[in-house]
Amino acid sequence: MNKWFTRMLTLFVAIGLLVGCGADDSEEQTENESDEATVVITISEDEGAEVITEKEVAIEENAILMDVMEENFEIEHDNGFITSIDGHAPQEDEQKAWMFFVNDEMPQVGAGEFELTPGDEVNFDLQAWE
Repeated sequence: MNKWFTRMLTLFVAIGLLVGCGADDSEEQTENESDEATVVITISEDEGAEVITEKEVAIEENAILMDVMEENFEIEHDNGFITSIDGHAPQEDEQKAWMFFVNDEMPQVGAGEFELTPGDEVNFDLQAWE
């Protein structure tokens, strides 16, 4: 009976170790996946002279920038052009508009068509349109 007890105890310890190690791996994988599914959005003014806010936000696969903006900021837009972000908008007499850049490049499409990729760095900047 003593041999039987020793074998069973060894079996339970081995199963416990395997289950414990497996849980740590899946938890670590989930953390890494969530790290990859984010973008950083910076709201600034005058070509970055004043940073208004910066957020790291989670995105889903094939996320559209305008949708992500509406989910995470108070947005006003007119015909697809963003006119206000979190209450920041150009004054009536100012010749400024919201421009956006992704990874320091200006996209060839508007925010309503731009598909984000995990890790993108997005900057919306209220700047003069000379």
